Amino acid sequence: MRVTELNRGTAGEAVDAVFEGLSARSRYLRFHSPTPRLTASARRVLTDVDGERHAAVCARIGGDPVGIARLIKTGECGAEIAVAVVDLWQRRGVGRRLLEELTAVAARMGVAELHGDVLPDNQGMLALVRKVLPGVRLTREIDTIQLSYPLAWVTAEITDADLVESLQRI
Repeated sequence: MRVTELNRGTAGEAVDAVFEGLSARSRYLRFHSPTPRLTASARRVLTDVDGERHAAVCARIGGDPVGIARLIKTGECGAEIAVAVVDLWQRRGVGRRLLEELTAVAARMGVAELHGDVLPDNQGMLALVRKVLPGVRLTREIDTIQLSYPLAWVTAEITDADLVESLQRI
């Protein structure tokens, strides 16, 4: 298995292949609704990988995309994450490798906290984040379980200018 970072030039092929490899149930668990096809607008969002605001990694086996993990920054310090692994390769370590690589990318991008929403019946994803993200906080919401994970190795230097700017916003 080889895991590489995606960009706008490589994301389209990977997104299409992984989406096609997901069953109706896996698509529901990933997108939180029945998703029989990927709309043009959803595909545009998923392939708009710039490496600064939106990053994604892809697992390939024999050159074929079998999974994608992505993050989209949601402010200066946080990022929402999502993982999708084609059905034939689920529970074989692909999600683990993707999430490990994604956390390294997040740290490099200066992300201090990862977060995301998981459907309560997505036991595979919940088990994965518990295994790969030790100490992950899982909070039950109305329809989802919200995960929150601080990246302990990210340190931010706060300058006097940062403090002054923050106080001026109050």
